[in-house]
Order: sequence, then structure tokens, then C-alpha cells
Amino acid sequence: MSIWWSLHLRREAASVPLARRLLLGTMETAGVDPDISYDLSIALSEACANAVEHGGGTGGGRPSEAFRVTAYLDGERCRIEVADAGPGFPSGGAGRAGAPARPAAADAEHGRGLCLIQELADHVHIGNEPGRGGAVVSFDKVLKWRKDAPLVAV
Repeated sequence: MSIWWSLHLRREAASVPLARRLLLGTMETAGVDPDISYDLSIALSEACANAVEHGGGTGGGRPSEAFRVTAYLDGERCRIEVADAGPGFPSGGAGRAGAPARPAAADAEHGRGLCLIQELADHVHIGNEPGRGGAVVSFDKVLKWRKDAPLVAV
């Protein structure tokens, strides 16, 4: 069984729950265990919130007003990618590919998103869009299935 979808969303707060609900609905319909679905929906919400807040920039001389979310349920794994057209992560910084995100201070109101994604997913890649600019956060998780799952991977 393989399911995938891709969305181009406006950089608005209302886009975050839209992406989350689509992911949760897809996983529920496929029969993914609710705990796995919840973890991935929180990780997706954090990645989308980052794209909304930080993903502005210029694409072709115009401000970017959109970001992209792609989700793949393929076999026993779900992979999610959120890409924006913002300034990307600083080279050599905490956002570079494979590097762990720096934890935020205990009293900080922002800065926990990337760390939370790394805790909730099995594999995380945080980097910049090669040759195009913008940040890309992708993550995946091994799926568990409900006993009555209609679309169990074979």
C-alpha cells in the first residue's frame, strides 16, 4: 500500500491545522495506530508553523507566500517533508543537515519545534533546498497498524 499527497499552502496560521487534519484523516483511513498518527501530526504542525513564521523570502524577486507539504505512506513507513522559500538555515549552524537542533532555554516561548520533531520521528533531515533557497525539514517514522486496519502494508 502506498499513499502520497502534496500541498502548496499559504504562509498563514490557518494552513497548519489544515495540513494536520489531512494527515490525521489519511492515517486514520489507512488504519495507522492513533499514537503514531498523533506523534506525526504534532511533528508536522511544528514544521508547518516554522515555515509560516520563518519561510518568507523572495522567489523570483517576489515575496514567497507559500510553502509545500508532502506526505508519503509507503509500506511500513511514513515520510513527511515541509519546504519553504525563506532564507533557509545558516550554513554550519544547528539547522545543517544531520545536526541536532539546539534546545531552547527552559523559559523560552519559541525554539522548541525542531527538537520536538527530532524526539517524535525516527529519522530527521534538516537542511536547505539545494540550488533554490529555503529550508527543508523532512522526517519519517515506522508505522504501526490497528488490528482492523483496512489498508495494511503487505
